[in-house]
Order: sequence, then C-alpha cells, then structure tokens
Amino acid sequence: MGANSSSISDLPENEYLKKLSGAEPISENDPFWNQLLSFSFTTPTNSADLKLLEEATISICKSLVEKNPRTGNLGALIKVFLSRTKELKISAECQNHLFIWQAHNALFIICCLLKVFISRMSEEELQLHFTYEEKTAGSYGTECEDLIEELLCCLIQLIVEIPLLDITYSISLEAVTTLIVFLSCQLFHKEILRESIIHRYLMHGRCLPYTSRLVKTLLYNFIRQERSPPPGAHVFQQQTDGGGLLYGIASGVATGLWTVFTLGGVGSKPSPQLEQCSPLANQSLLLLLVLANLTDAPDTPNPYRQAIMSFKNTQDSTAFSSSNPHAFQINFNSLYTALSEQQKSDQATLLLYMLLHQNGNVRTYVLARTDIENLVLPILEILYHVEERNSHHVYMALIILLILTEDDGFNRSIHEVILKNITWYAERVLTEISLGSLLILVVIRTIQYNMTRTRDKYLHTNCLAALANMSAQFRSLHQYAAQRIISLFSLLSKKHNKVLEQATQSLRGSLGSNDSPLPDYAQDLNVIEEVIRMMLEIINSCLTNSLHHNPNLVYALLYKRDLFEQFRTHPSFQDIMQNIDLVISFFSSRLEQAGAELSVERVLEIIKQGAIALPKDRLRKFPELKFKYVEEEQPEEFFIPYVWSLVYNSAVALYWNPQDIQLFTMDSG
Repeated sequence: MGANSSSISDLPENEYLKKLSGAEPISENDPFWNQLLSFSFTTPTNSADLKLLEEATISICKSLVEKNPRTGNLGALIKVFLSRTKELKISAECQNHLFIWQAHNALFIICCLLKVFISRMSEEELQLHFTYEEKTAGSYGTECEDLIEELLCCLIQLIVEIPLLDITYSISLEAVTTLIVFLSCQLFHKEILRESIIHRYLMHGRCLPYTSRLVKTLLYNFIRQERSPPPGAHVFQQQTDGGGLLYGIASGVATGLWTVFTLGGVGSKPSPQLEQCSPLANQSLLLLLVLANLTDAPDTPNPYRQAIMSFKNTQDSTAFSSSNPHAFQINFNSLYTALSEQQKSDQATLLLYMLLHQNGNVRTYVLARTDIENLVLPILEILYHVEERNSHHVYMALIILLILTEDDGFNRSIHEVILKNITWYAERVLTEISLGSLLILVVIRTIQYNMTRTRDKYLHTNCLAALANMSAQFRSLHQYAAQRIISLFSLLSKKHNKVLEQATQSLRGSLGSNDSPLPDYAQDLNVIEEVIRMMLEIINSCLTNSLHHNPNLVYALLYKRDLFEQFRTHPSFQDIMQNIDLVISFFSSRLEQAGAELSVERVLEIIKQGAIALPKDRLRKFPELKFKYVEEEQPEEFFIPYVWSLVYNSAVALYWNPQDIQLFTMDSG
C-alpha cells in the first residue's frame, strides 16, 4: 500500500494486492509473500467495516478470478499458508508472534478471496481454481482437486490442535470463519444443497477422522466463552527482542504496507458489544450448527450430527457403542452452565433444542438437575418477551418446554422450586411463586398474545400441548396462575360466542343474496372449539389427578362457574364437562351450607376439607394427556435456512451482499 496510504480507498491501488491479482505468476518461494503478509490490523468485526473492505477490494478479487487460471496465484497463496501452518503449534508454544501473525494474515486474505469466489461461481468452477498452477494457460497441476481437501483438513487441524492463547486467538477465529465461508455456497442457492463438493470433503477422506474432535472443540469454544484478547495482542510487536531476516522484512514492510488499514486500529478500544461477548464462541457455535444441519450424503449419514447425537458426560464410564465412531465425552456441568447463561441468542437456543431432541444423554442429564430453574427461566424470558423476538426463536423456546414437559419428573419438580421476585414479569408483582406456576403464566400469556396478534395455530397447539403434559402434576398452583387458566377459558368462550354470532348473521344475510361468497366461519368455529376442548381437558386432568393439591384452581373455577354453563349441553364438550360440573356442584353445595359472607381464607379452608371428602371414584377417568414433540418431515427445509439466517445476521467478521442471497428473503432472516 505504501507509506503514503491513508485510507481504505487506496487498497485497489496497493502494489502487493495488484501483483497478487496480476498477470504474472508468483512462485511459492518468492520473497513477495513475506512482504504481502506483513501487515498489521485488527480484524474487522462488524458488517459495516466488512462492507467497506469488500467494496474496496472487489476489483482486486475480480482481477484474480480472471487471471488465476493462467497464474495459479490463488493456489500459490494457499500453499504458502499450508507450509507456514506446519509449525504453528511449536510457534504458539514458543510464543513466536511473527510466525503466527503472518500465517493469520495469509488466512485472512484467503478467506476474503474465497468469499468473493464462492458468491460468484459454482462449486465446480471453484474447484478448478484450486487446480491451476504456474503453467501455460488452462493447464492443470498433478495435485488436481486435493488442494481443497488439504486446506479444509489444515483448517480443522488448526482449530483442534493449536492451543488457544492470546497470540493464537485471531488465527483460531479466522480458521472457524473460513470453514463457514467454505460452506456458504448454500446461501446462493434457493434449494437445499443435497450434494456438494465441500460437504463431500468434510464427510469423507482426510477430514472424517477429525469429526468428533472438531465438534468437541467447537462445543468447548462455546462453553468457555473466551473473550477476544486486548487489541494488538496477536500482532507482532516491534519491541520484541531479537532480529534476523524475517524481523527486518516485517519491520520494514509493516510500516508501509497495511499499518494504516486498521478499521478501528490496533490499540483502539473495542466496542461495548465485543467487550461483552466472545467472537470465537459465537463463530464456533454457528459453524457447529451449520455442520450439524448438513444433509446426509447418499451413502453416509452426517457424521457431525452423529457426533452431536451421541457424545456423553465425562463422568459416564459406560463403553461407547461400536456403531458410532464419532462419539466423545464432554463436561456436562460446564455445558449446562453455558447453555443456561447464553439463551438470549437464537443460536444458543437452537443448540439446546438440538441437544435435548437428539442427544438422550444430555436430555437425561438436564432432567436430573436439581437447579433446573437456571435453564428454564431464560427460556421463559424468551417467551415472555415474544414481541421482541423473531418467530423462530419463540418456536424453539416453546418446543424446548414441550420436550421437557414430556417427563413426569420434570412436571413434578418444577412445582417444588420456589422463586422470589421475578423482576421481568411486569403484569403483576410476584414476590414468591413456584417455577411450575410461572411456567403456566408465561405459556398462557403466549397463547393470549398469539390470539390477538399472530394467530398461529402451530404456536397455539404447542403451548396447549405443554400445559396438557403438565396438567396431571399441577401442584399448589399460585392463585394468579389459577386465575389466568380460567381467564384464558373466559377469553376463548367470548371468542367462541363472537364467531358463532358472526356465522349466524352471515347465514341470515346470505339468504337474500347470492352475490358474495360466505366467510369460512365453520372452520374458525371448529378451530376455536378444538382449543376450548383442550382447555377443558387440561382443567379436567388437574381436577381428576390432583384436586386436593390445587384449592386455588377450585376457587377460581367456582368464582367463574357461570362461564361453564353454556358448554354443559354442547355435544362437543358434554363428556369432558361431567367432572367439572360435578366439582362445581359439590363445592358450591358445601359453600352454601357454610353460610354467606365467607372470607377468602374460609372459602379455601372449606375447599381443602371438601377435596378430602370428595370420593375419587365419582370423577370419571379419561385417558392421560400426553403430547410428544415430533419433528416434521424434511426438517432441513426449515432448519438449514434458519441456521444460515443466523450466520448472516450474527457471524462476526462476515459480510455478504444481501442482493446475492438466494436461500431466504431478507425479511425472513
């Protein structure tokens, strides 16, 4: 770039970049590479800086795309990087800043170039660019396509083998980012990629033996949440003792090449957002989700998904199954803590969903925890702030609750956990409430929000399924939770009457006119009656299984007994109303016998006494309410676009032109 360069706009005229993308081939042993790779900068960490970088260097990238078939300079750059990574582990142990610094810079340039190449050509064309060497135009090297595999394998080795230190943090992050870029060809296809050259390399051959180590390392990166070291910690320091040829080259070139190109600057203060998070943890989690959601190969199931499905706790001494070569062990306590602390992000919630749904070892461990509130409370907060969350995040949180409520032990234990002062719940001051009652309140609030706003049947169904799973184990319901159950039924009842009235009026109006089609009130009525039926089954399940544990629910039922009158003779609800009608009649009679002007405390006392006196055989038994989450057919049609939308919106140091994206529309991301 030269000592006189002062802005990013000078990059297109940088002599080293122009030579890299020019018509002359550059030998792997040329001193040019030392000059090219001796620049100092802080890796850009936001899309605005990266957009500036991409716009400034696009002419360089286009030139390389055009000239590379004759020069093979992309392959030469990759080989230079590969040769320098062979001693990275020793360099890290010996604190060799210069060696790591230049290897990082080489990888950064490769990543920037790859991103442009992948967004502008097919995988087959990309593969060809890796085969060109310094020969006559259009000729191919003897190594052919192996250079892609060698680079992919090198990146994986770098991630799993190089110790994470201040001086290696940036190159570890760059390796993870480059793997994401390699897989980003999916972004530029509307259809799900079921056969991909890059996928094939990652699922077969030299990369395959590293599957479990890569998944384990990415998980530990997420668990540890290592923050980025202070700016400049990874850059070669000129005050370092020593010298030699490389030092002379670096100190001479770094003052003139890219030292002014810092996009924030070496030594500048990081943004508050970056101070609070770990770029490596975030990027590792995104890569893990991308790998786990690759489609199966025709002859091989996705090994990364297999690894995620089968890993065990470090305290589990049972033998690994011989049928899964990708199993490994990880510290479940640390994983549980990280999952509990990171639920504000979509990607952490998606990881939790995947582990609970696919890994029986993790699910068993989570359900056995005695501090389950640490995990459940963040999930409830996601649902409580439904207005601020995207619909996918809300769905994942809700499905997690549904999976947890499939377990009777969970449904019992949540009523034994007493919480104090839930500050984020704004509708009412909750000084003391059980986790179970709070869960009911939040789910009911989600249903009510959905009824008035989104009207999503899928959301309704899963909310009600979670309540139904818990209903037989409702214990000591908080009075406010009991009131909200009946209030929701009241809301549904009013909705039912309104739709019924609209249907009647519409039918009368249609008798005199055949011009306009009738609104489908029958379908609306059918949906609302299904929901009402479900609510009645939930109330009935609680009454038949744990009546004596829930005086507050009986109190709320008696207080609003008139609500249930219209459903006693309704053909859709007659059977389920029998028990509710019996309970209302039984306790109403006892209250009448006790006289008028009863205090709330006295009413509750009478209810508690009556619950003991009511013969259990008088309540009709219905089949147990149990709903199990079943993943939809072809889940990749949902999860792959979702994961890539998270990468697009959340990845550190990655920017794609929104006009190039084909996989999803920008408003869906």
